[in-house]
Amino acid sequence: MSEAGETTLVRSEREGAVGIVTIDRPDRLNALNQEVLAGVAVALEDLNADDGIRCLVLAGGNKAFAAGADIGELAGLGPIDLYKGARGESWERIRRIRKPLIAAVSGFCLGGGCELAMLCDIIVCSPSAKFGQPETNVGILPGAGGTQRLVRAVGKSVAMDVILSGRFLDAEEALSFGLAARVADDWLGEAKALAAKIAEQPPIAVRLAKELVLQAFELPLSGGIDAERRGFALALASEDAGEGLRAFLEKRKPHYRNR
Repeated sequence: MSEAGETTLVRSEREGAVGIVTIDRPDRLNALNQEVLAGVAVALEDLNADDGIRCLVLAGGNKAFAAGADIGELAGLGPIDLYKGARGESWERIRRIRKPLIAAVSGFCLGGGCELAMLCDIIVCSPSAKFGQPETNVGILPGAGGTQRLVRAVGKSVAMDVILSGRFLDAEEALSFGLAARVADDWLGEAKALAAKIAEQPPIAVRLAKELVLQAFELPLSGGIDAERRGFALALASEDAGEGLRAFLEKRKPHYRNR
């Protein structure tokens, strides 16, 4: 287990080429206060900077990935506090993580918790997972990307239903709508296995592919195709691409060196 970036509320560890960050605030169902968000950001940044780590997992507990923002803390903040405060900075630091990031979700994944899961690249969840943006129930609205990323994940009508009515999506609904990629009883084991598989892939190609998929939400199709063409050429120029192509032709396992 690594001490880097670790707080009493966030744990960080390594399993081979996979880095795992776990939110550990079970008495509050992993509610996201500033300390938790900062701890997650630091732990992910430390693992992202480690050349031996090639894929990341962000997990919560069995009962909750994160049940939302810490309402007690949020109620004490004014608009200027929110604008100037560290909460937004932590969200942005997490968004900038370049290595593939998998959310391992069980139980409640609501409000800021759902926004945090959607900030990850892939969501793997348990059958007990409940996703939602119920902020309107208390007179506010999603403030960390929920109104934007949920629409991109599930479409306008379902996103409107979830955000305006406050209803939850269960695991099978999340899977069918495209919010989650996989549902598994051993949700954490499944997320780690997926991360280990991704970690075996050539890192340069994986990083470029992640960047291009994310750009698909930002660019028009023509711009995205142009970016993909440049990314393909860059990947093809890497030593890892040469190794992968030779290994395929020679019918052997490739040995990637992140070059």
